[in-house]
Amino acid sequence: MSDFSVHPQLEQDCYTLGDGVLSRILLMNDSRFPWLILVPRLVDLRDLHDVPNESRSVLFEEIDATSRCVQNLINADKVNVAALGNQVPQLHVHVIGRLTSDEAWPGPVWGVGTPVPYSEDQLSRIKKSVERYMKS
Repeated sequence: MSDFSVHPQLEQDCYTLGDGVLSRILLMNDSRFPWLILVPRLVDLRDLHDVPNESRSVLFEEIDATSRCVQNLINADKVNVAALGNQVPQLHVHVIGRLTSDEAWPGPVWGVGTPVPYSEDQLSRIKKSVERYMKS
């Protein structure tokens, strides 16, 4: 994992919350949607099928933990999980909490409206919640 780095576009758009067993955990800087991104700390991954067999269950456990975290943060009506990679070629998994009342519902969140940055208090609360879920 020594050659690992997060793609510059993700670095620009997100806060780094910490590391799970396998993945760097990022938070998209848009408080309208609790939107975590998992970036496996392995080099040269583009798609889910590129994840080595011995790491797949760990990635799934991290997706499960972050999904539960996001669901709990806002009592989400739906948690979307996606690994698209059309804009950023580095494998990363989106975990997005959705409410039927959010401004993008029922469509995708990408490109909808103007992002609203997080406050320091919000960031602190989310980071603590992510840490709690990643340990359980």
